[in-house]
Amino acid sequence: MTTRTPLHRVKVGGLLSALLGLSATLGACTWQSTEIVTTASVSDDYRHRHPIAVTEADHSIVVFVGRGRGGLSGPQRADVMGLAQAWMREGTGAIVADVPIDTANAHAAASSYQEIRSVLMAGGVPARAITRRHYHPDDSRTLPTIRLSYPKISAVAGPCGLWPQDLGPNIDNVAYSENRSYHNFGCATQRNLAAMIDNPADLEQPRPESAAYTARRDIAFEKYRKGTSTATTYPEADKAKLSDTGK
Repeated sequence: MTTRTPLHRVKVGGLLSALLGLSATLGACTWQSTEIVTTASVSDDYRHRHPIAVTEADHSIVVFVGRGRGGLSGPQRADVMGLAQAWMREGTGAIVADVPIDTANAHAAASSYQEIRSVLMAGGVPARAITRRHYHPDDSRTLPTIRLSYPKISAVAGPCGLWPQDLGPNIDNVAYSENRSYHNFGCATQRNLAAMIDNPADLEQPRPESAAYTARRDIAFEKYRKGTSTATTYPEADKAKLSDTGK
């Protein structure tokens, strides 16, 4: 049986005190921060950085009006009729006609508006969906025009042209040092793609299947019943070939 002397207890106590002191010293040297550091907060994928959004935007055309002639020319009448047909298909609000007043062509613009209204109504736009709004041109040097606009569902992206960082080597440029794409990368492509989309609903869901072409289907079924090939033949296709290689 081992007997511990008071001197032994003193040594153990001193060792424990030294260890506790060392732990406190090391703990005091450790820097603790309550700030949460988030890395890669901006995605490198241009589709996430410049997403295509579906929103409501204005579709508009302008009609130039001279000071000595009211009414519409042939091409202008076709433009207004095209606007009416587009409104019937995609319009989500009234057609607003901004007509200038207190200008040299104000009388001609008022006459042109009456014809514009008639063409729109002939194209299927009801009278209650046509609104006239007067305005004063800001620049007297510019020929005042009649602006026709209506809201519709559109796909948009951007804005583009944002350069928060330099493209070249820089001590603060993390994208350059880590070989990441720059912030504006892909924005123009996304914006052009959004402008080319005819039906923004295609971004969210597929279109329903259209009805089958009955005439062509009957011809294929008749060939299948007779046991002949149902493939379509193109006798004129060989005439466009420049070489017989591969035959």
